Amino acid sequence: MTVEHQPSPNAARLERTYHGPAELIWELWTTAAGIEEWWAPDGFENLVSELQLRPGGHLVYTMTATAPEQVEFMKGAGMPLSTESRKTFTAVSPPTRLGYLSLIDFVPGLEPYEHLTIVDITPAGDRSHVVMTVDPMHDETWTQRILAGRSNELDNLEAAIARRA
Repeated sequence: MTVEHQPSPNAARLERTYHGPAELIWELWTTAAGIEEWWAPDGFENLVSELQLRPGGHLVYTMTATAPEQVEFMKGAGMPLSTESRKTFTAVSPPTRLGYLSLIDFVPGLEPYEHLTIVDITPAGDRSHVVMTVDPMHDETWTQRILAGRSNELDNLEAAIARRA
């Protein structure tokens, strides 16, 4: 039995309304081709190596800095240009809810820990409302970094939806 994780009381909510059906958004969020199309902040690319879409299943991908400013940031932070990211799905309810724990193992000098994100997709005619609930990270600086990255990813999702429409 899988127990669905609940967000922290101080989790942030990022909201967007997209011109596209929930099924398309679900496909972009839950297939290797969809994830590789948009699920990286600007200046990074993703390559999916494992995808088991079920509670307890994993998503493994390599994110690589490709833009000069991102390469410079990664080098300056003492981080590699490519990192393997691992997520464990906690909730999979097509096409309306996806939850996952991200393994945070890339912060220099910090022990690895898991970080919860929950995505709720609500159909609204030919549009869909998306709420991404993001738990805070270990400090405010890293929390703001992940929120900026996730906000950028949601902008990239809008562009991916438009390309498919």
